[in-house]
Amino acid sequence: MTNGLSVDVEDWFQVGAFEDVIERDQWATLDDRVERNVHEILDLFDEADASATFFTLGWVAERQKSLLREIVARGHEIASHGWDHERVFRMDRKTFARDIERTRKTIEDCCGDRVIGYRAPSFSIDHRTPWAFMELAEQGYLYSSSVAPVAHDHYGWAEAPRFAFNPLPWDPMVELPVTTAEFRGKRLAAGGGGFFRVLPYAFSRWAIRQVNREAEKPAIFYFHPWEIDPGQPRVSGAPIKSRLRHYTNLHRMADKLRQLVKEFSWGRIDVIAHREATRLQAERAAKSSVAL
Repeated sequence: MTNGLSVDVEDWFQVGAFEDVIERDQWATLDDRVERNVHEILDLFDEADASATFFTLGWVAERQKSLLREIVARGHEIASHGWDHERVFRMDRKTFARDIERTRKTIEDCCGDRVIGYRAPSFSIDHRTPWAFMELAEQGYLYSSSVAPVAHDHYGWAEAPRFAFNPLPWDPMVELPVTTAEFRGKRLAAGGGGFFRVLPYAFSRWAIRQVNREAEKPAIFYFHPWEIDPGQPRVSGAPIKSRLRHYTNLHRMADKLRQLVKEFSWGRIDVIAHREATRLQAERAAKSSVAL
């Protein structure tokens, strides 16, 4: 089973944990560490012969054109992560439309590849944003990986399906939710990020095997470049809970990732999306035949 590997390309000062203490107009003055971190990730992926999708902020793409070209040259996919990490449920549809259009154009101008995928910052597509999928489809996106089907204090759509689904009945666009596991009837977040850093590696191994073997589905895993960077600046003014979430086990992350990418088979999200879209289309066709 080939699983979906993804990197949300944003720098340490652009994360949701610090959005209330670091203003966007400060970003250009802060220590830019995304380039060195992404290069380390690219080398790590090369070691394991793993391919991935890099969901990239437009703000980063505008300033790191050569980095985006290198990502593509090494065989990975570039997709959209929105312009400046604004959560979707804080926008209206017109603002969201401008955001994803601007980001896609910037990324495509940087690297020359067509952008067909999108991930909402902080998995912020949920029941409050029914128009988001419609806008993505209208702008030609073929897939999204923007839903966390769990309950969480910052994000989450607990009622959403755990695995790939068509969010619009009239369009083939597919949504690939980030991976969850099930234990005693409860859903557990298991798709990467802070959960991967904080919890024992054995938990992630168990969760991915559950998804692959019991559900016979690909896992969708993500992390951020700043998560392999224990030397990043510390934000002293942030709440203690945010700092704990952000800084815990940064020094262990690279080794855990190296183990993960070597233990399982990984591929680009666009490849997974195409496969799942084909499966969903076949299932719909089969249901239609039965109905007739």
